[in-house]
Amino acid sequence: KQPASHGVVFIDPNDSSRESGKYAEVYFDRRRAKGITHVEAMQVVRQPLFFAALMVAAGDADGAVGGAVNTTGETFRAGIQCLGVAPGVKTVSSVNLMAVHDTSWGHHGMLGFSDCALIVNPSSVELAEIAMASAESFRALTGAEPIVALLSFSTKGSAKHPFVEKVIEALRVVQARNPNLQCDGELQVDAAIVPSVGQSKAPGSKVAGRANVLIFPDLEAGNIGLKLVERLGDGVTFGPFFQGLAKPFNDLSRGCSPDDIYGTALVTALQAEAARSRVTSRAY
Repeated sequence: KQPASHGVVFIDPNDSSRESGKYAEVYFDRRRAKGITHVEAMQVVRQPLFFAALMVAAGDADGAVGGAVNTTGETFRAGIQCLGVAPGVKTVSSVNLMAVHDTSWGHHGMLGFSDCALIVNPSSVELAEIAMASAESFRALTGAEPIVALLSFSTKGSAKHPFVEKVIEALRVVQARNPNLQCDGELQVDAAIVPSVGQSKAPGSKVAGRANVLIFPDLEAGNIGLKLVERLGDGVTFGPFFQGLAKPFNDLSRGCSPDDIYGTALVTALQAEAARSRVTSRAY
């Protein structure tokens, strides 16, 4: 541990024996049913991702950000093993915030993209849960009312395929579980975000042409779409932010910039503050 400088403390996992012992106990308690030993727990704690996640689990940090030199899978593994899933959550997913220069898109140029990092081929129920979680994340992080589009290569029956049926069924689940959420599908992306196209392809839809949260049908489409907008459209993306973990723990792309790290850290702090506010409100 190095001295604090302007309120910042730097901790080296390889030179923090007191903290390592404490966090190893936390990890051992969480993973003992999986056959982990004390010796193995001490080895795991030396890994920066796990050390950071265990700081959050132990309450010594409000949130953590990793992934600049690790894959999303490695970062998620540390988060799920050390923090676990939030109460009532069945599907842990991710959402990215995408900022584009043209402020006519989404909410003043800000859109949510999900899931672009975790679930490869979600079922209809998982897709619905991703949509509802992403809507809540978008509201919490932007202050805007989410308008959610379930994307497909079809708009309102223009094509017939099992891939399309999955999205249609996901909409039924959302409508049954959260009827007040502005959500519609199946929509092609142009119908979802371009008003004139939305009016033409999906007349009467309250979402078409207005969407600010885009739910992709699978990871392949989501990851490709995200990176196309980022690279060819000069968009700026923050995240992915994990949804459904017990405490804030977020990922970075290995192609991230210092500004990306800074932005993700700020959002993680906002998530921690929002979680603290929810706990306080429940107490009263």
